[in-house]
Amino acid sequence: MNGLAVACRRVVHIYRAEAGDVVALAGVDLSIAPGETIALVGPSGSGKSTLISLLAGMMRPSAGRINIGTYDMGKLSDAEVSRLRGTEIGVVLQGAARNLLPYATLHRNIWLAQRRAANTRGIELDDPDRILDLVGLPGMGRARLAELTPGGKQRAALAVGVAAGPGLLLVDEPTSRLDTAGRDEVLEALETVNRERHTTIVVVTHDNEVGARLGRAVTIRDGRVGAEGRDGQDFAVVAGDGTVQLPPEILGSFPPGTLFTVDHENGTVTLVPGGTESAA
Repeated sequence: MNGLAVACRRVVHIYRAEAGDVVALAGVDLSIAPGETIALVGPSGSGKSTLISLLAGMMRPSAGRINIGTYDMGKLSDAEVSRLRGTEIGVVLQGAARNLLPYATLHRNIWLAQRRAANTRGIELDDPDRILDLVGLPGMGRARLAELTPGGKQRAALAVGVAAGPGLLLVDEPTSRLDTAGRDEVLEALETVNRERHTTIVVVTHDNEVGARLGRAVTIRDGRVGAEGRDGQDFAVVAGDGTVQLPPEILGSFPPGTLFTVDHENGTVTLVPGGTESAA
């Protein structure tokens, strides 16, 4: 199994409302390599969940382009997008119970998630017990939702998300209501899926520690990519339109409209506010 690449180019999404339009995404540029794990980090309302819904094909962008693997999502019909979500794109919604039928066993839940892929030529599916082993729930095939711990419920939701063997797994806030032990169980399950299946994994989270654990954290702020964290180091990102979002601690010191001169010498860029000699 191979992970799918993801490419977003100047993606804009606007929610239409009587009280006024809301710009949820204002030109997102993002590239994710096949088999990479990445966290989308940011406060509520920053656009993280909107972006992951667009990647899943649950909504269409107002402008811009999204490519997943060889697919241009904007050129696919609703039926083609639905087929992708049942085969090559796995989605785990926020709240484990939203992904599972509470009255069905885990075996049954996994089988239901595999139905579309089972009818698609060329796809080989894992046995449900193998999938439960993958997410750290061995021997739990006959269990139902109410019998699981909070961390177990979230791992069961992951099992449903990976049941069809997708190349891209999209996970919304998988650790938001878990204690440290439960969070670590879920992260270990994600790491195992990535390591054994080379699945590309995108996780939406408020938790910076989750971002650090996944290796690459992309901050979404005001509908744009604000910064990236890799291996413990933070970077500003130049967007496709040439804009750069400065870190919040710097923006807090300089009000909107502040003028900077830009010096570029020997590969070093220095911003000098108001023409003074002190660098920001």
